[in-house]
Parts: sequence; structure tokens; C-alpha cells
Amino acid sequence: MYEETVKVINRAGVHARPAALLVQAAKDFTSEIYMERGNDRINGKSIMGVITLGATYGAEIRIIADGEDEQTAVKTLARLFETKFEEE
Repeated sequence: MYEETVKVINRAGVHARPAALLVQAAKDFTSEIYMERGNDRINGKSIMGVITLGATYGAEIRIIADGEDEQTAVKTLARLFETKFEEE
């Protein structure tokens, strides 16, 4: 298992477009991928899960992956957060 904590730094938060980018990227990996905010844990390959996480500006999200490509998966998803989902 591998995990990283990221911060939502784009002003609009994780709305439909960033959620779709996250899920699309997550589906490229064989590892199980989860995201956590507070006590809520969702499947990182579920668009509805990602949207309902309610990741607003400034929120801290823990990305967790478990599987053969776990480290690459987490780093790929974390990069989307770091680049503000290429929106700004």
C-alpha cells in the first residue's frame, strides 16, 4: 500500500471536470485506488464517489493505492492536484 496527502489548490475545487480527469487516470492502473477526506473514503475509480467527496479549495485529500502499480498510480493522481487539473 502506498499513499500521499495532497491539497486542493485550484479555486473551483474538485468539480465535474477534475473528477473526470482523476477517474480517467485512475482507471489506467490495476491497483485499487481510494481517496479520503476526513472520515470519508471513496473508490478513486468512481466518478460519483469523487464528486461526492466534496473536495473544495484548501481541502486535504489522502490518495491511497494498493497493488502492483500503487506508487505510480498515487504519484500520477497527485500530479493532477499539483497542476490544478490544468485549469489555471
